[in-house]
Amino acid sequence: MDGTRPELRLFVLHHAGGSHVPYRRWPAGLPDTWDVRLLDAPGHGHLLDLPQISDAGRLADFLIDAVKPELTCPYALFGHSMGALVSYEMTRRLVGRGLPLPVWVGVSARPAPQSAGPVSAYHELPEAELRSRLQALDGTPEGVFDDPELWALLEPVIRADLRLVESWRPGPDTGPLPVALSAFAGREDHSASPARMAGWEEHAEHFLGLRVFDGGHFYFQDDPGPLLRQIARDAATALDAAGAARSF
Repeated sequence: MDGTRPELRLFVLHHAGGSHVPYRRWPAGLPDTWDVRLLDAPGHGHLLDLPQISDAGRLADFLIDAVKPELTCPYALFGHSMGALVSYEMTRRLVGRGLPLPVWVGVSARPAPQSAGPVSAYHELPEAELRSRLQALDGTPEGVFDDPELWALLEPVIRADLRLVESWRPGPDTGPLPVALSAFAGREDHSASPARMAGWEEHAEHFLGLRVFDGGHFYFQDDPGPLLRQIARDAATALDAAGAARSF
């Protein structure tokens, strides 16, 4: 991006136990007229020295305050897994605070609130079971499990993030978000199956569709290209619709 106003500013929110790092290739795969910002939650990535936040509402407020100075052009949110939950909670709070709303929200690999079902306390699992669970999701580099010191650093971060996800409950009488929204799922994702992701249609006034890709929970890990192209299409559709609405 040069000094010109971006066509769209996209904020990307990472998964539990993650950071901006797995998404570093994303800006190069999205339109060069966009300004892509990879966010970190406190205690992760660039914000490693800040105390971790293990409550979704407080994390959403923290991130809103962080990005508020950047809401000077059309913007969008995309969140994967925990990031999808936080994107949803941010949008709800943006509505409540009367701040500019995203033109589009993308939620990936996180079931819709009404289909969350019984909550599993993964954050309380014994260490061996937690490691097996993470290995099955295939989103944690294998080197983490082979390095006792690295695992000792990462384990409490993962547990706190899982507690955030597992303790979150949707607000009472929450209506659909007044934004365009797309849902993204891995065909073989057992924790956020396409059937469970389809429930997001009830949570947005302008649902653009369920997008299903081959793979599991981290379906984009080996090749993010198909996902990024769909993000570009959906966000452009929402941006065009928002522009048309402003013209009347």
